[in-house]
Amino acid sequence: MASGDTVQERLKAVQDLCDRGEPLDTIMPLVQADPALAAEILDGPLGLRMDQAIKRGAARRRELITLMRPYLAALDPAVKRELTVARRLLVHLIEHRDLGELVDGDVLTKVVAAAAEPSKRLRKGLRWYADLPLRDELAPDLYRLRRADLVPVTQIDDLVWKDGRLLVRGHAYLAGLSVRSRRFNRATVVLRGPRWLPPVRMRTRRVYAPEATHAAREPGCNYDWSGFTAELSAWPLLWRGGLRGLVSAVRRRMRHRPAVRDATTWRAEIVFWSRGARATGLLRGAAVGRTERPAGLRVKQGLWVRPVWTSDRALQVVLQPNRAELTGVEFDGERLQLKILLPGRSVTKGHARLGGHRMAAEFTPGAEGTTVTVGLAVPSLLQEKDGRRLWIEPKGDPAASVMLGDAAEMRATSGDREIAVLADRRDRVVVSAHRIRPVLTSAVWEGPELVLRGSYPDAAGPRTLTLRHRSGLTYTAPLERSGEDFTVRLKPGTMPRFGESVPLAAGTWNMTVRHPAGEIVPVRMDHAALAGLDEDPRTVGGHAYRMVSTRFDVPVVLSEEVRPADEKGVAGTHVLRRVFYPAQRTEPLTDATVYAVNDGRLYADSVRAIYEERLRRGDDREHIWVVKDGAFVPPGPATVVRAGSREHHAALARSRHIVTNAFLPAWFRSREDQVVVQTWHGTPLKHIGNDQPHMTRDPRPPVWHRQAAEVRGWDLMLSQSPWATPVLRQAFGYKGEVLESGLPRNDALNGPEAERRAAAIRARLGLVEGKRVVLYAPTWRDYDRKNAMVKLDLARARESLGADHEILVRAHPMQAMPAVPDIAHDVTTYPDMADLLLITDVLVTDYSSSMFDFAATGRPIVLYAYDLAKYSTKRGLYLDLAAQAPGPVLSTSADVVDALRSIDSVASEYADRYATFRALYAPKDDGKATARVVDHLFPS
Repeated sequence: MASGDTVQERLKAVQDLCDRGEPLDTIMPLVQADPALAAEILDGPLGLRMDQAIKRGAARRRELITLMRPYLAALDPAVKRELTVARRLLVHLIEHRDLGELVDGDVLTKVVAAAAEPSKRLRKGLRWYADLPLRDELAPDLYRLRRADLVPVTQIDDLVWKDGRLLVRGHAYLAGLSVRSRRFNRATVVLRGPRWLPPVRMRTRRVYAPEATHAAREPGCNYDWSGFTAELSAWPLLWRGGLRGLVSAVRRRMRHRPAVRDATTWRAEIVFWSRGARATGLLRGAAVGRTERPAGLRVKQGLWVRPVWTSDRALQVVLQPNRAELTGVEFDGERLQLKILLPGRSVTKGHARLGGHRMAAEFTPGAEGTTVTVGLAVPSLLQEKDGRRLWIEPKGDPAASVMLGDAAEMRATSGDREIAVLADRRDRVVVSAHRIRPVLTSAVWEGPELVLRGSYPDAAGPRTLTLRHRSGLTYTAPLERSGEDFTVRLKPGTMPRFGESVPLAAGTWNMTVRHPAGEIVPVRMDHAALAGLDEDPRTVGGHAYRMVSTRFDVPVVLSEEVRPADEKGVAGTHVLRRVFYPAQRTEPLTDATVYAVNDGRLYADSVRAIYEERLRRGDDREHIWVVKDGAFVPPGPATVVRAGSREHHAALARSRHIVTNAFLPAWFRSREDQVVVQTWHGTPLKHIGNDQPHMTRDPRPPVWHRQAAEVRGWDLMLSQSPWATPVLRQAFGYKGEVLESGLPRNDALNGPEAERRAAAIRARLGLVEGKRVVLYAPTWRDYDRKNAMVKLDLARARESLGADHEILVRAHPMQAMPAVPDIAHDVTTYPDMADLLLITDVLVTDYSSSMFDFAATGRPIVLYAYDLAKYSTKRGLYLDLAAQAPGPVLSTSADVVDALRSIDSVASEYADRYATFRALYAPKDDGKATARVVDHLFPS
């Protein structure tokens, strides 16, 4: 049998091969090397590769079966019997069914598809079975749910001490087995320690927890009564820990070693019976915030009971003696001195350890124990990048982690860096050195305003707090400083964005400060303020906001759209899509128009132009805008529906006209008497739709089928030019009506209101009137989407172009959000690209459709195609840029800057090619495209 380390190494090796997409014949030799790992591999990485191969067509299925059969035939039947039910069934079919039937038929495909629905469960008597294909043909035992299938889904929502008792609140259920009442529904939380110690059974009862249903991943199941509360007294842990300590002391004495107090750890499990199914599993999953940092209880001097979380998010309870406690910290600028007490021990020799660095320490025995003095050189500390835990290693004893105990934490500055001696979430001492960090000491809601106060002993000067979403979206707010103290005021419901007010989008918003040196400095919570931090939600407008400290001391703002209970989670959306929406499709159509831009994220593009033209004409029919996450408020009398809501489903089901610039939700199906207008978002330069490499593989990927189903519902597609029409038809397989109207969004570039609108946009962006505006707007890279680097050398451009130029940077929303320095304006999140093109004097782009739009202005275009060969190979282009581009195609940033410096002569050089390009690709962009579209769709 392989050792634990070997098991993990082999599993990781197989996982790595599967993640890299290595051929099966490369993976199988490693799999066959150790049959003891068969269950973990078949239910893990190899199982996923089996599913992929089955879906990829007959040739892949034949290869899979040929390679797997000898391996499966040699496996112990007991191993195959204990696999998860879907994997067990696949293994049986591969091993025993006719090869031709499996390769050319759809049996394996049906099993894989059905297994993806965890709600497919059947009960016969007191046993549960999976509702998978071929149940009438194969032995029932193949379908029986066993231990591997009955793994509970758990979450801990609260973990607090009250009157000396630990209270645990959460939920636990089996995926696919509804828990609608208390009947036949019992649960017990059990703490299991070292093998020979009796377990501790906590007093547990089931409670009503509808949030478990809302958070579930499978539709059609009700887990409202899967909640539980459990109570624990410290006494059962104390006598068990004392018994274990006594046995350990005797064993050490027999080896002629002094007794050492040791920690005793219990893992938390939940055992429950629900509708005839019994399951046992670890309690995992801490809710964000207070539950991630449970407090310990001091049961007597130097002895604590601590609930802790493991690295894999499992709950443990530890009876922990503090063998080493910090008693004092001294800092004189050059040296950090730490004093530690080893209570009840008399030791004269030993070492200290900071992380992996061993160092000398002075041991001085005394009446209360041994005092250990550890000196650390500040210059050496300042070279460290990460915080390190402090350990004491008395000679002859196991190493002891130093605990903070009753000592105070310390932060001391050294130049522009700070030395910190802090406790982690388990109260262990961590020593670190880093750039001085802002530390929040309070976070208070004053009505709709969140007021953050703290300390930041950084050098004087203005600083701004940055809120950053994981999508890359950012907002900034000034730090109002008074000495070392600061205050930040945030209004999450009305954050400023280019002259508008919008709510913080749903998700997690992290807090940082940018140092003048360019370093991003994280904000942290003062540990003393954690106990009193108000983490309850505040509802402002259509969002609920929480100020939370996650991962112990990392402050974040959580934002969530407020939704009715029947719309929450997968269960809610399942009812909307499978029940409510089909019912609405049977109702009569209303004379309304639904407008949707990028799933409701923007008020922009040709959809906006069509809406505003109809308002200008006095069209008083109902106008419905789909808005996601409160991203905008459309002007005029439009009705707003929240994306994904009941009203959204009803609007798409019953409105006569639907105008969109992208794909509609996957659940939407056009009615015969509806008119779906696809404006698309520009003439494509890079390959799109069916022309992309991955769309031609066999079998077709799911996105191909998704696109085909959507395109069948389109009734009208807009085209910018006769050249674009066949490209769009081929890319989407579209055979319906095309209106070569030009793009309505480009009317703003040539319309009668262009100058007035441009002045308003410049003011909105804070641009100085009269300066030449350069916009750098690259497209996204499929193969490098996480790269946030701005490829254009902005510092060189600023220096070369001088103060009479304004530089704007707009990254693509599908590319990682860039960090744009202050020498340029970051307009990545500006809602409407047409506004930016209107005020732009020179466009720098690459393979973006903005090139075709901007051609309508007649202003210069420079193409920065630093990866032209690679992009052409990876994605593919419809044009030969070297021969057809309306401006120079350059490969280095220096060449681009040189071209911008002499842009007038460059524009004159390319004037003839520009005119040819404009006539071919933008012949209809004359400021009247919107009128042509509205006349066609809504004749008066």
